[in-house]
Amino acid sequence: MLTPRFDAAGLVTAVVTDEASGTLLMVAHMNAEALDLTIRTGIAHYWSRSRSVLWKKGETSGALQTVREMRVDCDQDAVWIKVAVAKPEDTCHTHRPTCFYRSVELGQGGGALRQD
Repeated sequence: MLTPRFDAAGLVTAVVTDEASGTLLMVAHMNAEALDLTIRTGIAHYWSRSRSVLWKKGETSGALQTVREMRVDCDQDAVWIKVAVAKPEDTCHTHRPTCFYRSVELGQGGGALRQD
């Protein structure tokens, strides 16, 4: 039975990957309403911490995320959502296919960002 463990702010972490390629697309947060809407509609909904609003991913950009599979971790405080994106080139608000488009240089003198 699904019994999510929301944090003190009422959120669970959502890790979102492309269902076909497995590419990490984004990490977001869901409150109870976002999680419920996602489960009921099959379209990903999130809670925007910066704007304090419920957000249907892709509603304005057209990059809707259709949920193909949802998994919950052992503590039920994080979900992994595998999605199909309507406009994969626009997954990120920066108009990129993933929010993880920068890499961090590791090792001596590391910490520099490189844009892939």
